[in-house]
Amino acid sequence: MKSDFTHTPKHLEVSVPAQEVRLYAGEELLMSFPVSTSKFGLGSEEGSNKTPLGTFRICEKYGTNAPKGTIFKGRKPEGIWNPEKDLQSDQVLTRIFRLESKERGLENTYLRYIYFHGTNQESRIGSPASHGCIRLSNRDIISLYPQVSVGTTVHIFNHPFS
Repeated sequence: MKSDFTHTPKHLEVSVPAQEVRLYAGEELLMSFPVSTSKFGLGSEEGSNKTPLGTFRICEKYGTNAPKGTIFKGRKPEGIWNPEKDLQSDQVLTRIFRLESKERGLENTYLRYIYFHGTNQESRIGSPASHGCIRLSNRDIISLYPQVSVGTTVHIFNHPFS
């Protein structure tokens, strides 16, 4: 199904089987990073904590110049994560790209708070472990952040990269 979004020069592609995100300018690969998608599987159902498949766009960015490890609650900085105090919770850290979609069945993406973000569970990057979001290491989300803008198209699919 075609997206209603206008394509920006750069776009992101996420392969769920590869647990990888790639940044492209046209067909040129610029960077790639391991990610973690949902441990609950794939889907767009409200309250499912699943990673949705389809075409999205970055509609908001948070964390410009925030220190590595900044904890975000409600997309507002709330301090710096301390690994000695908290190893188990699912923290949204460092940077956020919020997604939205106009594709049929994905219109709830924005209200589901589907993000790309840094995490306090970096050891789980490379395997499904999130609650629906696309997690990156804090270093990688910092590297990716200035390379994309609001409006950047994101494709999330359930097949390997070719």
